[in-house]
Amino acid sequence: MDLLLSPEFWTALLSIVIIDLVLAGDNALVIGMAARNLPAHQQKQAIIWGTVGAIVIRALATLAVVWLLKIPGLLLAGGLILIWIALKLLIQDNGHDNMKASGTLGAAIWTIIVADTVMGLDNVIAVAGAAHGDFLLVVIGLIISVPIMVWGSTLILKLIEKYPIVIYIGSAVLAYTAASMVTSEKFLTPFFAAYPWVKWVFIVAVVVGVLLIGRMKSQQQKRLAEQS
Repeated sequence: MDLLLSPEFWTALLSIVIIDLVLAGDNALVIGMAARNLPAHQQKQAIIWGTVGAIVIRALATLAVVWLLKIPGLLLAGGLILIWIALKLLIQDNGHDNMKASGTLGAAIWTIIVADTVMGLDNVIAVAGAAHGDFLLVVIGLIISVPIMVWGSTLILKLIEKYPIVIYIGSAVLAYTAASMVTSEKFLTPFFAAYPWVKWVFIVAVVVGVLLIGRMKSQQQKRLAEQS
């Protein structure tokens, strides 16, 4: 009960919710594209069962990652990967253009599960990192992500389109989570414990650096797209 009342628990849970909200948009696009050629009465079935299958696999993967991150050195590696994911989030990506719609219910469900599992790697690492080894937080985060992906997908995509700052907030949370993972690495904690100010300077530098580099790369990509 003390854990549930601690500010650390609620801060981590809020981070997981924001991560799910921002990263669900990409997966929602895959779900919608995979089911778009099905009859109307089967589209909802494909979305629900495809998402349930993807969530089960994602739950197992997240729990595995939480366990793996306890191995010395992997927390640092996970943090560095998450920094790259936070940067990628800010850069425009049209990699879904070749995503094919499926014509049968079974094929659509399978497409959603496979595509979401592959694309959900960023979500798995981010949620595992934000949970700091707390399996309860992982489970709550996954429970929250189910309705988000099934019913809130279109809303999230529209919200991100209308308010680009949502992406920056999500990216900042990912960068903060990544920096926290790096500073929590066992062989680095003695250094950061001896110099607490260095820890916070590092975290701020990572968050600001990701936002600035991501914005510059995104603008550069837009200029190249306009010229071509």
